[in-house]
Amino acid sequence: MSRPLKIAVQMDPLGAIDINGDSTFALMLEAQARGYELYVYQVETMTLSEGRISPEGTRLERLVARARRVQVQRVAGAHATWGEEHVLDLGSMDVILMRQDPPFDMAYITATHMLEHVHGVGPGRALVVNDPASVRNAPEKLLVTHYPDLMPPTLVTWDVRAIRDFRARWRDIIVKPLFGNGGAGVFRIREDDPNLNSLLEMHFARSREPLMIQRYEPAVRQGDKRIILADGQPIGAIDRVPAEGEARSNMHVGGRAVKATLSARDHEICATIGPLLREQGLIFVGIDVIGDWLTEINVTSPTGLQEIDRFDGVNTASMLWDCIIASLGHGRG
Repeated sequence: MSRPLKIAVQMDPLGAIDINGDSTFALMLEAQARGYELYVYQVETMTLSEGRISPEGTRLERLVARARRVQVQRVAGAHATWGEEHVLDLGSMDVILMRQDPPFDMAYITATHMLEHVHGVGPGRALVVNDPASVRNAPEKLLVTHYPDLMPPTLVTWDVRAIRDFRARWRDIIVKPLFGNGGAGVFRIREDDPNLNSLLEMHFARSREPLMIQRYEPAVRQGDKRIILADGQPIGAIDRVPAEGEARSNMHVGGRAVKATLSARDHEICATIGPLLREQGLIFVGIDVIGDWLTEINVTSPTGLQEIDRFDGVNTASMLWDCIIASLGHGRG
């Protein structure tokens, strides 16, 4: 009889999550229901060494983390039972879920480089979901720019004059930090708004990163659709409706999740980007669609599983685990 799969989850502190909304928690519950062993660690505890050969001729551990075995349950305030902390050889895992939230900064990028040392299938390797090299090369607001026919008018630039010209053309724009998340630092700037110059001055005084500028899409009032793809195939969607007086639809800032269905345009978008996602090992992806336009491809720590499950009566975590197991190349699980 085959042994249970060993799953390590690289995430933000488990004790602080919302168990009724967190997608990582849903994945952990499903893994546990399947009999998988769960370990949790935080990225700050990772250590990469030179991987020397021991006197006995065996390779010593290269990438480790201080981790704890965990069992989870859907009980508020008591959702995790912990084992003792120990040093875990990440190469001994079957799967590593890379689920810490951005910002997508140098710390995040360094973690992807470290995980590349163990990513793969086979002895001393662990399948990292999503592929760390692909995550590093596909920040959500840049991967989408490979599909200009699917996007609203967009700029990625440091050039203040180009941003002013873009607003003069489209009149109503959204200004986003390129590597932010959760709606932080996102502004809607209309043509008569006098704050554009001040906003740009403030951003570039604090950051060397460019901004993303997009035409404002009024369809966002009906919902910014989050579609979850498992190995390039759509498995469900929700609409995130902005709160009254708010331009942002992110649930972190008061957006409300409502039931959604996939339109013909949504299926067209998914069919267009799906092959690239599969080719690059991006198994768990969440895309954002406003009206007919693809605005982001989220590959770092997508969310929305529990909301889809409640509206559609499905188990999206199970669908994702089926894809992960298939990627391992064997039928365990």
